[in-house]
Amino acid sequence: MNLTPSLARLVEQLGRLPGIGEKTATRLAMFILNADREYAEALAEAVWAVKAETTLCQECFGLAEGERCAICLDPKRNDEAICVVEEPADLIALEKVHEYRGRYHVLHGVLSPLDGIGPEELKIAPLLERLRRGAAQEVIIATNPTTEGEATALYLAKVIKPLGLRVSRIARGIPMGGDVEYTDVVTLGRALEGRREM
Repeated sequence: MNLTPSLARLVEQLGRLPGIGEKTATRLAMFILNADREYAEALAEAVWAVKAETTLCQECFGLAEGERCAICLDPKRNDEAICVVEEPADLIALEKVHEYRGRYHVLHGVLSPLDGIGPEELKIAPLLERLRRGAAQEVIIATNPTTEGEATALYLAKVIKPLGLRVSRIARGIPMGGDVEYTDVVTLGRALEGRREM
């Protein structure tokens, strides 16, 4: 392609985003080039601000712009339940459902001994400290249904149960619009295991 050096740099940087190939990066770069100057400046400012202003909440380790996030500052949230997730994106996804009104705790990863990630590399110690001093009665483990996510869930249950708290795992099963016939055996087994009365 015959791109100017600055346009080629923009295409290269956009192409580093997940799920963005060279064609899409080029299309986005051309859109930015053809947009008015105010849009380009606002986009650049937003990218800069998200890096400069976003921090981790000192309570739940979710995303914040200060010491504590909006969820931890919200007095209307239920202090009796803490939902443990792997990453901030998982917290955001759960909040979009508008079903859960408790607190959160973000681990920032999962146990993976082969990759050298043990309990010390995750935000497990702050979770346990928080559970010991807090009002939580239940911990909902919402790690992904992967080998590492399951291992992390089992480890968390093992270290939390001695604190006398209820430990639960989010249900897993057949997605909406899915066919039983084409669902894998592990998911079908979990769906049967997690069934509830109607």
